[in-house]
Amino acid sequence: MAPRDNRRDREEQDDGFVDKLVHINRVAKVVKGGRRFGFAALVVVGDLKGRVGFGHGKAREVPEAIRKATEAAKRDLIFVPLRDGRTLHHDVHGRHGAGKVLLRAAEAGTGIIAGGPMRAVFEAVGMHDVVAKSLGSSNPYNMVRATFEGLKQATHPKDIAAKRGIKYSELQARRQAATGHHPQAEPSEEAADAA
Repeated sequence: MAPRDNRRDREEQDDGFVDKLVHINRVAKVVKGGRRFGFAALVVVGDLKGRVGFGHGKAREVPEAIRKATEAAKRDLIFVPLRDGRTLHHDVHGRHGAGKVLLRAAEAGTGIIAGGPMRAVFEAVGMHDVVAKSLGSSNPYNMVRATFEGLKQATHPKDIAAKRGIKYSELQARRQAATGHHPQAEPSEEAADAA
């Protein structure tokens, strides 16, 4: 089964997206003559650069259910701002139904410390360092939705500076004065603010 999954990842890479199959469930419909079996698939897609989405598909055969879920995921993408292209800018909480998750920014080299469905979301978004904890339901649908609710709350410091009506460099200076440490800023961001 693993070679087939690798082939699918390569296929999806052609249009810039990778897809991760999170969960597949066999469902039964009881009819007059007995039971009719079908399959429900939960898929996460991402471009490894901050865009990610999830979708749900149902069909009589597994490949068709995965295809439907992948198409649904590509229709509803969100953008997640990443710090240095590897982690979150700040810690966030996400909740959907009984699913609760805590997502924390991590130092370089930490890796993805997360379980099952959350790991697939982080890999698809292109995150390399994050610590995540599921505090509620272990239902994969609720965990994925709660993770997406948390990621939607993630903001870039430039957006916060714009809301406050100050420059990004001034926000960094205030943060540096308040915490007493010097955050590693990219030279290109400082040059962009100076212009």
